[in-house]
Amino acid sequence: MNSRKEQVQAFERLLDIMDELREKCPWDRKQTLESLRHLTIEEVYELGDAILDNDLEEVKKELGDVLLHLVFYSKIGSEKKAFDIADVANGICEKLIARHPHIYGDVEVADEEEVKKNWENLKLKEGKKSVLEGVPRSLPALVKANRIQDKVAGVGFDWEKPQQVFEKLQEELGELQEEVKDRNEDKIEAEFGDVLFSMINYARFLNVNPENALERTNKKFITRFQYLEEKAQAGNKALKDMSLKEMDVFWNEAKLL
Repeated sequence: MNSRKEQVQAFERLLDIMDELREKCPWDRKQTLESLRHLTIEEVYELGDAILDNDLEEVKKELGDVLLHLVFYSKIGSEKKAFDIADVANGICEKLIARHPHIYGDVEVADEEEVKKNWENLKLKEGKKSVLEGVPRSLPALVKANRIQDKVAGVGFDWEKPQQVFEKLQEELGELQEEVKDRNEDKIEAEFGDVLFSMINYARFLNVNPENALERTNKKFITRFQYLEEKAQAGNKALKDMSLKEMDVFWNEAKLL
């Protein structure tokens, strides 16, 4: 692995390249904070894919792409005389020191849960009016629900036992079924949302990341369905012309792979 000196030199090299590209490359020169935003989101999702695939070589590449974006934003910030990369780095350093009094102060904690609770309480002392202020509005709903529940649990608003959450889930499922019987579409949607929210909450008590769990199932389904497509194509059949019973044969084969 590289030494600390080599790591710093590599970062300085990236800063130098960013300066040069911003000055000489028409595309890089044209970019703004707003134009980079959707590209950054895409890069973070690509990093997430690489992590789920446990492809460390791809993780390294995607981290480079994300790092480039952080440097790019900081370069634009310096041009606006608003902030630069040093301000960004020092800002997060100060935040980490302030929010880890058990490391940089005299606070004692028993475990990870106490660290999380202290983190949320410290944020309120910094002037935030709500622990939920830190949840981005544009997060996908499933991820947002998970973050909401995690944050409120950090200040003690939580169930005591997994069984309580499971019972709540069963209650919500029952309410959903009642609305399905009445065929009230608006209420069905509302109750379905409650079921999903309860499922995500239950996942937290099981130490399961719901986003990762769902994406794992997505990948599994894609693999099995593509196997089904390949087998159908090999037999010169179109899926739309096959019965579910015929499809199930190949689907069950895929499950054994």
